[in-house]
Amino acid sequence: MKHRIILCVLAAALLVPPVFAADWNTQLAANYLDSRQKEWFAWPGANKAMGGPCISCHTNMTYLLARPALRHVLGEQHATQYEQGLMDTMRARLDKRDPAEMFPTTKGRHGTEAVGVESILATLFFVQQDAGKPLSAESRKAFDRMWDLQLRDGKSAGAWTWNEFNLDPWEMPESTYYGAALAAIAVGEAPVSYRAEANVRDRVTALVTYLQREQQAQPLHNKLLLLWASSELPGIITDAAKKSLIAEVQSKQDASGGWTLESLGPWEKHEHAPPAAGSNNYATGLTAFALQKAGVKRSDPGMVKALAWLRTQQDAKTGSWAADSMNKDHDDPMTSRFMQDAATAFAVMALISPGVPGAR
Repeated sequence: MKHRIILCVLAAALLVPPVFAADWNTQLAANYLDSRQKEWFAWPGANKAMGGPCISCHTNMTYLLARPALRHVLGEQHATQYEQGLMDTMRARLDKRDPAEMFPTTKGRHGTEAVGVESILATLFFVQQDAGKPLSAESRKAFDRMWDLQLRDGKSAGAWTWNEFNLDPWEMPESTYYGAALAAIAVGEAPVSYRAEANVRDRVTALVTYLQREQQAQPLHNKLLLLWASSELPGIITDAAKKSLIAEVQSKQDASGGWTLESLGPWEKHEHAPPAAGSNNYATGLTAFALQKAGVKRSDPGMVKALAWLRTQQDAKTGSWAADSMNKDHDDPMTSRFMQDAATAFAVMALISPGVPGAR
């Protein structure tokens, strides 16, 4: 009888997939991500914007994506002070469009680029805070600014001005596409009724047209964002094209179960970048997350290998997933961990079930 009970308990356990693996530490991951925000808020390099620190793709955007899922898994009741602080800084600039006012120490075209970036990120995170509720006044205001700044003509018509610092993977000329895909995610997370509004419909059409027109010219890294966006905004890619893209991504998987940085290129050569051989935590975390968002199940053999590999990569002391810059060696302990911040956040999002509240 005792053995029968044990077998029944085991069978029941097998029927319920775990929310997260027992062999990586969610609390350590949260501690690492929180500690990096503490450093960010104190770092002079981030505090050159009106109303608080700027919002970066590598450290802050990824934090605001990953931390709500960790909060749910850890049973925390409230957003962290850093989540709230980042939202407050974007809220302080929500009415602004002038680069000189929003980013007074950022000169030339980079100020305009910074406004374009924030217009997308603010929209994404205000909409995510609505989480199935009617569109809030703040979200609508963020959308209004984002649409006002959408490019109307030229090669990038339908997209937005984005950071260009000759820095892979987020600040290259091709990164305009990365930003546009993030905008599509924001649009897809808004209520369907909002997307149907007459003055919004044309803007969405222009965005989708851009994403489709420029898809083939993109590194695979940016196409992963398109896969993610396709899960939020139907129609930005055909079913056949989506299936083909998923197959292309899966074909790049390393024997270890991960993906290399090179597989997500092509990239420009950066002579002073640290060597990046073998599977990479950022490349694997982002890819595994995007594939799951695109509909690849966690039981898929390739996904099983990818998640198993990621589970072995967390640093047992810091809670992070290590990753080096693609551009150069950094002596500064702040800038040297930018890629690691993004790798950790995407590893967390890949490992936590997409069905968990807050898991984007």
